Amino acid sequence: MRPLAEAVVDLDAVAHNVRTLVGLTGAELLAVVKADAFGHGFLPVARTALAAGARWLGVTSRAEALTLRAADVEAPVLSWLHAEDEDFGPVVAAGIDLSVASVAHLRGVAAGAARVGVRADVHLKADTGLSRNGAAEGDWPELVRAARSLEAVGRIRVRGVWSHLAGGEVPDDPRDIAQLRRFGRALALARATGLTPDLVHLANSAALVGLPETHFDLVRAGIAVYGVEPLPARPAGLRPAMTLRSRVILTKRVAAGTGISYGHDYVTAAPTTLALVPVGYADGIPRAAAGAARVWIQGRRCPVAGRVTMDQIVVDVGDLPVRTGDEVLLFGPGDRGEPTVVDWAGWAGTNPHEIFTGIGARVGRRYQPVRAGRHTGRERVNV
Repeated sequence: MRPLAEAVVDLDAVAHNVRTLVGLTGAELLAVVKADAFGHGFLPVARTALAAGARWLGVTSRAEALTLRAADVEAPVLSWLHAEDEDFGPVVAAGIDLSVASVAHLRGVAAGAARVGVRADVHLKADTGLSRNGAAEGDWPELVRAARSLEAVGRIRVRGVWSHLAGGEVPDDPRDIAQLRRFGRALALARATGLTPDLVHLANSAALVGLPETHFDLVRAGIAVYGVEPLPARPAGLRPAMTLRSRVILTKRVAAGTGISYGHDYVTAAPTTLALVPVGYADGIPRAAAGAARVWIQGRRCPVAGRVTMDQIVVDVGDLPVRTGDEVLLFGPGDRGEPTVVDWAGWAGTNPHEIFTGIGARVGRRYQPVRAGRHTGRERVNV
């Protein structure tokens, strides 16, 4: 039976994007696969990225990290968002690198390492201007001193020093340059304290494409892995990996002046055909896009008529001979003129990340494999 809605993930596009990004830098590439690989599928994307040349994987939780290890993914993994009172023992024992942003977090990791009898590999995170996670400039000296003390007694190893950019989406953003300078000072202090990190990293997807002085030893690619150009003014040749599609389940002909959906925000201007599509905000179709959104039916962009509801949308298809069962593309690569995830993000006033990660569990995932001869051959991709 055909699904009512599905997200088709092109793993060949993921592999292409990773290879493209690897070619832009001399640093190692970390593929960010948090949040179910931005909604694309955690394990299929992780394996594909590694086979295509990524050396590291990035996640934000113990659960994600341990899922990788349970699936026999042995590549280096960095996990970076935790409470200080978590039980870090299992992730340390599994060989997961952990980000640390405070002395309290550092002590929690060290205690977990002591319980399992394994030295923890940590990456100290400096807040250089994002004012989110990371040690503030005034707290950084205490953190690096504490890390050096715990390293000296064999509880931890400071494998990395890192930070995250607040800008990154605008070429030559002065905020990025300011953060780069602050990061240099934080790194110098860490080294002056006696730390010798192997991996220094700052660049996100946009900085990977547009700010080579931030590359250091490791670059962290997130949205670019999934084919969204992080700097549209400087396209890197990425390929969108996801197509979201559904189908028409009902059509009806209505008169001019017919109000559509709750509140009758949309009223037909002429006799027209309405197509009912069984996806709504429970499936990740943003309500905020109502009034602007378009979908692709029979080779044409057609407006979403009225409000996006929990389970369905109505599309005004005019005089197109639309029938039940016809395919509806919510978004795709854009090659045929269909809407893209960037279009939907613009209509909803958000970013593609939110659109991807909002696609609900009712939407099935289907994977198109890496085509023969496209991957590196270092690892067989099993999904």
